[in-house]
Amino acid sequence: MPHPSPEARTLDGFRLLPGFLGRGDQEALRDEIFARMKQAPLYIPRMPKSGAPMRVRMTNFGSLGWVTDKERGYRYQETHPETGRPWPAIPDLVLQIWNDVGGYPDAPEACLVNYYEGDARMGLHVDADEEAWDAPVVSISLGDTAVFRIGGLLRSDPTRSVRLASGDVCVLGGSSRRAFHGVDRILPGTSRLLAKGGRINLTLRRVRA
Repeated sequence: MPHPSPEARTLDGFRLLPGFLGRGDQEALRDEIFARMKQAPLYIPRMPKSGAPMRVRMTNFGSLGWVTDKERGYRYQETHPETGRPWPAIPDLVLQIWNDVGGYPDAPEACLVNYYEGDARMGLHVDADEEAWDAPVVSISLGDTAVFRIGGLLRSDPTRSVRLASGDVCVLGGSSRRAFHGVDRILPGTSRLLAKGGRINLTLRRVRA
């Protein structure tokens, strides 16, 4: 794994590590992700109450997975909501990244996999379904570049945008752990890592305190 590039900082505890993963590691991780998707296929999650479909497809790795549906809303559970099978293990390379950049003594329990295709995006939100608020959220980008937006502790706070390219890692720790953030859009054709284009984002979380 190459040494990370100099960090770009915004809020307290937010770190962007451009090019953290070299091309070889990106390809190896891509292949591991697609292999695990055979056991835990991508599905379309739905918003609580309204049941409206989200714009990204997702799955999970780890002992717990983040899911949402109309009836029960946002939560973590041990099994895939459609197959009923346990989630696959988090890849070793992903766990190593957590150890290298997370600065947290306990391992992540959930690795949320979001697959952005076409005009998929993610509105401003806070990852708030975890008990372990002192643990960072670690994000790994593969494929096309994303325009990532991060703000403050209130939805109305000013925001700034950064581009997350394939191989970039970012960390939301400290006060930025509670910051609103989202993905405005994906920039097609900015990477050839994924045969069909699009972006895969891995989000590592420690759930239980």
